[in-house]
Amino acid sequence: MATEARPLAAPRNRRVVVFVALAALIAAAAVIGVTLLQTRGESTTIPGSVVKPRAGIPPVFFQFGVRGDPEAQQLTRGAELLNAKHVAAARAIFERYPSLQSKIGLAFANWPDNGLATLQQLAAQNPDSPVAEYHLGWALYWSGRVADAAEAWKRVATRFPDSPESVEAENELYSSYQPGLPNLDLPVTTPAAPTRAAQLHLLAAAARKPDVQAKLAYGAFLWQLWHRVSAERQFAAAARLAPHNPYARTAAAVGLFTKQAPARAFARLGPLTAVFPRAPVVRFELGLLLVATAQPAKGLHQLRLAAAEDPHSSYAQTVRTLLSRIGNGGTK
Repeated sequence: MATEARPLAAPRNRRVVVFVALAALIAAAAVIGVTLLQTRGESTTIPGSVVKPRAGIPPVFFQFGVRGDPEAQQLTRGAELLNAKHVAAARAIFERYPSLQSKIGLAFANWPDNGLATLQQLAAQNPDSPVAEYHLGWALYWSGRVADAAEAWKRVATRFPDSPESVEAENELYSSYQPGLPNLDLPVTTPAAPTRAAQLHLLAAAARKPDVQAKLAYGAFLWQLWHRVSAERQFAAAARLAPHNPYARTAAAVGLFTKQAPARAFARLGPLTAVFPRAPVVRFELGLLLVATAQPAKGLHQLRLAAAEDPHSSYAQTVRTLLSRIGNGGTK
């Protein structure tokens, strides 16, 4: 559930993030429901179905990507404050700016004071904005119009698939799956630069050349920014340049993943275990994808196979760390 704004974090040890998230997912997999709306006992089968409005205020999600300007920082802070229920402090920030995000934040800070009507108007005035449509979904949901909320999130996921909001929309629609995008652990590096925006510029420039590693690095950066369609294009281009490269082929397969249609990624990734039987990256990513889609036992089996293929690889170390954290119970 999107209950907090998440500005893009600085580069960090992604393998640590992977096994911590996996351990939590595996522990919880047996009790997770099918979707956010269904697990709360609310029907989405009848168009326009309505339940009792929720108390409190809807959450906000502002993702500014590589922006580091003062306004982006302040609006991110405002979102954090609002989601932490520091409403007055958040309102004071949103009142300073005329941006769409500020108007959304202010509408939620003043909830329910014409909040739904305000979001409907903002979405109508900004038909090409995934931010407006995504938050309209929360306004509808908080007003008790759960089926309409689900439809709004479906529109975000299908009309704006390259946006962070589309990833968040799928988080709400398919809450039994791992939040966000599947983890991609590729042997790529990010160039040193004073800002994340500068790093993105350097990566984009390098990827214009027919360079497999450059395209993988740029794609991985875009994937981390939740621009999944743009990332998948880079991975696919890398795979075309190097069809015998297991990292490029694996990334191109994972890049096809959506929670609405996960079979597309599995259909590409599964056969690669035979194409690259000695490349641990294939089974490693297959295992992560299985765990991310609430199949922890199958996922752990693939992760163990990945570790066995090359016990000295960094992937094997990650798997051993994961197994030590979750212990022997629950999934065999």
